[in-house]
Amino acid sequence: MAEHGGRNDSVGQARRSRLYDYVDATEAGRQGAAEPIGDRKREFAVLLGEFRRTAVLVPVGEGGAPLTADFGGVRWIYAFSDEGALARFAVARGEGAREWVYQRWLGARLLDAAVPAVGVPCGVALDCADGAEGMVLPPVRGIVPDAVAVDVEGGTGEVR
Repeated sequence: MAEHGGRNDSVGQARRSRLYDYVDATEAGRQGAAEPIGDRKREFAVLLGEFRRTAVLVPVGEGGAPLTADFGGVRWIYAFSDEGALARFAVARGEGAREWVYQRWLGARLLDAAVPAVGVPCGVALDCADGAEGMVLPPVRGIVPDAVAVDVEGGTGEVR
């Protein structure tokens, strides 16, 4: 995910989230494709579980609030798997020369505590300067708490 329209200027094409692979599998399953959707769901569950158990770097601004961007009606908390991924993000923003303050948070803490605290639909953008190697964790059931998931009946992504 990119802050400026989702473009990867180095190749001139839109970046594609890994979540699209799961959407494509669901669509293919509806059309009778041979690949079982259950396999894709299990693969995503493994990725999500790994993220939840992993400490990621969360750049913070003044006051210690996580650095975020609004895109597509969702606020995205930036998170990075390592300092190299954060450095690539800083350079992509043209801010590679400044010092970046960050904290280490468990992925579960981001999804279960930080996302609900935002008060608007919010997800996590992991390694967003890394093109297809990055991924987004949108504010939907099974990823964030149901109380803030936008796809739960009556849910608006806002804390009630």
